[in-house]
Amino acid sequence: MQIIVAGAGIVGVSCAIWLQRAGHDVTIVDRAGPASGTSHGNAGVLAAGAVIPVTTPGLMWKAPGMLLDKDAPLFLKWRYLPKLIPFLAKYLTYTTDKHVDHYGAAMSTLLHDSVDQHMALARGTGAEKYISADDYCFGYSTQAAFAADKYSWDKRTAAGFAYDVIDGETYAQYDPAYGNAFAVVVRCTGHGRISDPGAYVKTLADHFVDRGGKLLIRNITDIAVENGEITHLKTANGDMTADRIVFALGPWSKTIAHKLGVKVPFESERGYHIEMTNPSQMPKSPMMVASGKFVITPMEGRLRAAGVVEFGGLKNGPSDAPFALLKRQVKAIFPDLTYDDLIEWMGHRPAPADSLPVIGANNAGGKSYSAFGHQHVGLTGGPKTGRIIADLIDGKKPNIDLAPFDPRKHAAQ
Repeated sequence: MQIIVAGAGIVGVSCAIWLQRAGHDVTIVDRAGPASGTSHGNAGVLAAGAVIPVTTPGLMWKAPGMLLDKDAPLFLKWRYLPKLIPFLAKYLTYTTDKHVDHYGAAMSTLLHDSVDQHMALARGTGAEKYISADDYCFGYSTQAAFAADKYSWDKRTAAGFAYDVIDGETYAQYDPAYGNAFAVVVRCTGHGRISDPGAYVKTLADHFVDRGGKLLIRNITDIAVENGEITHLKTANGDMTADRIVFALGPWSKTIAHKLGVKVPFESERGYHIEMTNPSQMPKSPMMVASGKFVITPMEGRLRAAGVVEFGGLKNGPSDAPFALLKRQVKAIFPDLTYDDLIEWMGHRPAPADSLPVIGANNAGGKSYSAFGHQHVGLTGGPKTGRIIADLIDGKKPNIDLAPFDPRKHAAQ
């Protein structure tokens, strides 16, 4: 079949490679090229245990205080609040224990084998060199801070994820870079790391093109729909048609999804990173700094601190406060750190109200498919999502319950 994949992040490129391997003629269309957005700027962690959503019980009461605390990892562009209110009203309905369990059960099936899925995707592409099977660690400055996170760790235990809780001094013997910054460190095994997410996705895309795939840099301006079914893409360079079209546009998916009847409540969740080039200290493993909800990740020649959450829409520029928070936190953890240069970056995470990605056919027997909405775990779940989409297009039944991710669950909303 002739297949168009709209979007060249990790999800779109994964879809394209698996569809190409299945024998289809595939074209990727993207407004800026591979890994030009979140797939470049993420924390580089293959977070198999990321089975706890942001919307945990109590968030509704904690959020206002966090927004007023300059050291809390939640930010809001206040002039965007009127546009955000309808989404927030839906978003906050998911702050229940029942939904945490539903989310965890669903995401466990999508994420648990993430390292293996990346290795399968990258095999023979030249991108294998960026993948490593590293622990993913969580650092707590005090025993009380760790105890306050008991809810999340109990949920991970119930979901069957393995981890070790050790004191900060013991962890410092393994990795002295952090010194006495943490009183408690949780080491999660069975995870992984991508040492350069942007280069990784670009290498995968180069392999796709080398194997005969087409990559077009075009801005998708709209779609044409008749009787609920897509007929063609409208781009700045003309219309495009195909036997099947996969939408993997990340945070830019909302308008097209709604036109296709997938009425998913959806927002851009803005993430930030700072990156220090040629740092004087290089930790061994990715570390989630619990107090700031950001991850410090060793990368090739750089040290990246990525995370925090800001609601501010797709069009507004970056804010100063999230960068300032990251800089303060990094300085507190590495007071003697020196580096050649510091780079600031802001990008957009695609965030459905229920935090569950949208994966599957947009209507029964139709020609369009959705593969977006992975919020914090697009890199982790991208390769498996691509394999699922390729199987569905080929009429195969994936060995995973797709009901939590089904685009059609949003059709009646």
